[in-house]
Amino acid sequence: MSSRRAVTLAVASVLVLVLALVGSLMPVPYVALMPGPTSNTLGENDKGEELIKIEGRQVYPDAGHLNFTTVTYRGGPGSRLDLFTALRGWLDGDVAIVPEETIFPRKESQKQVDEENTRQMRDSQETAQAAALRELKIPISTRVVVDAVQKGRPADGRLRPGDELVAVDGTRVERVGAATELMGKRKVGDQVTVTVRRSGAEQRVTLTTAASDDGRPVVGIVLSDQYKFPFKVDISVGDVGGPSAGLMFSLAIVDKLTPGSLTGGKFIAGTGTITAEGQVGPIGGIQQKMIAARRAGATVFLTPADNCPDAAKARPDGLRLVRADTLNGAIQALNAINTGKGQVPTCG
Repeated sequence: MSSRRAVTLAVASVLVLVLALVGSLMPVPYVALMPGPTSNTLGENDKGEELIKIEGRQVYPDAGHLNFTTVTYRGGPGSRLDLFTALRGWLDGDVAIVPEETIFPRKESQKQVDEENTRQMRDSQETAQAAALRELKIPISTRVVVDAVQKGRPADGRLRPGDELVAVDGTRVERVGAATELMGKRKVGDQVTVTVRRSGAEQRVTLTTAASDDGRPVVGIVLSDQYKFPFKVDISVGDVGGPSAGLMFSLAIVDKLTPGSLTGGKFIAGTGTITAEGQVGPIGGIQQKMIAARRAGATVFLTPADNCPDAAKARPDGLRLVRADTLNGAIQALNAINTGKGQVPTCG
């Protein structure tokens, strides 16, 4: 009888070892999202330089924090998670295990995703400056520029990165939204004539629209709004990508350009994309960003309205969630927290 038990235990042990080996070697198409570092937009970056440096305009100090938050990830097409790591992540409340295509869309390499994240960060910095200066009623001018040309699309070889888009079918455009709306009125196979300025000279280029992966008419260009500001604003965040720090950049610029303190000396953190008009948009990884903020010492977290339902369910103890619909609304909310006067919008 004892020998049977010994054999059974031996077989079971071997099976466990085999399963462990298989689990450690079996890649799965998931990515682990984890709390990342946070950075104070009013302070210094990793190099000891001002994270946001403004030249040519009076600036005012603030001893508080306006931290943007990040999410780090493990996994991806080139280094997939093994099964056991994914299972551990599912059991860890600080980690989110999401399908790989959430971070790496199909047909896009990790390099392409990284390049897109870098572009989004650059654009978010520009847009954050525009939103802040508009909030402060400081005049700025805008132009639409070709940021990238997609290979194999109608614009390939006809337009170039850096071309300024002046008009679509004779209608002048000053914002990406206006250009996109005009092009979107065409059907697949229709012709569209764009006027671009290159090396100081305008030229007209007629393109035939093609179908995108989802069937929309496209010519294969990525456009961005470029702004001319009356003074210099440099934002240095290091190796961080994506658009989700836009709100915090805007708040820091407003804080630096106005007397007094938006933070009241408090540790404020938050997240959210920003448009040039000051609209705050949703982001991914809200749970991990809240955890990162609380660990860093934040007591108030500015939360995009669309993220509020998920944020309210996972709010860390000691972290006050403040709903941010617009840049102006976020400023008013912070003023209400500091003065104790007025209503502070919450996430429930």
